[in-house]
Amino acid sequence: MKLPILLVCAAALGGCSVDMGGFAFQSETKGGLTTTTTSSASAGISTQEPVLTADGSCSVGVSLDPSTRPLPPAIAEGITECELVKLKGARPTDVLIGDSGKGQREVQVLYSEPGGREIYMFTDNRLSRIVKPGQG
Repeated sequence: MKLPILLVCAAALGGCSVDMGGFAFQSETKGGLTTTTTSSASAGISTQEPVLTADGSCSVGVSLDPSTRPLPPAIAEGITECELVKLKGARPTDVLIGDSGKGQREVQVLYSEPGGREIYMFTDNRLSRIVKPGQG
């Protein structure tokens, strides 16, 4: 009975990682002497979506996240940080990354456009607010 509950809890946790590792042993005999060599390899896959780094590029990773979706048609609330950069077609002018008092990732992405500065505010990798020139 405890195993199903553990599996449900594990599936419900977001931002988990899968880590695979292994060892290989190889024996070789030369001139009557036997030598054994050991090698190891590991790989990790993140289930989190890519996020922006401080230099405005997207973090690299293989996403197993089921919410992975095609690029949205327009910039709108709910898109991810990297989707914004892809839709804009250029790296941002500046990226500010921090944490809220509630432990959430907060990111402000600035684009200097000919008509003025545009600021895109994200909470936990989702666009929550857009501030454009002339808006209050």
